[in-house]
Amino acid sequence: MSDLPYRRNVAAIIFNPKGKIFIALRHDLAKEGIWSFPQGGIDQHEDPRDAIKRELSEEIGSDQIEILEEYPEWLSYDFPPDVLKNPLKGKYKGQTQKWFAVRFIGNDFDINLDNDVEKEFDDWKWIDITELKEIKTGYKRDLYAKISEYFKKYSNA
Repeated sequence: MSDLPYRRNVAAIIFNPKGKIFIALRHDLAKEGIWSFPQGGIDQHEDPRDAIKRELSEEIGSDQIEILEEYPEWLSYDFPPDVLKNPLKGKYKGQTQKWFAVRFIGNDFDINLDNDVEKEFDDWKWIDITELKEIKTGYKRDLYAKISEYFKKYSNA
């Protein structure tokens, strides 16, 4: 699998005005109780800032955000062997991501997880960034710890 490419991707930690972060229960891993930040692929020739707005609109039903900061480098991770069996992920060994801290400027009722044709999430909630370490995030745990530490200045912690 090492000869497979990484998929270009964007991801976001969404902060509400009170400094809490958005976390969502993954539809495909709901039985395992795995939560995730919104993320998604970058279309060919698409700017990552445009991609994050599009992805949030698709996945959470709202692009009512302002970009606070972009992580200074791309971060990559490899898929674990059981994830590589997924048809999409069978083309890639992992993902290389451009991360953003964004502020949600809408209202909670603007969030609609049923907006996307390919449902990503079953549930969502706002949590303190310090609670993230207690949430089940699967193989992305180390990446999430790194990103949340970097962007914690936007939280209420």
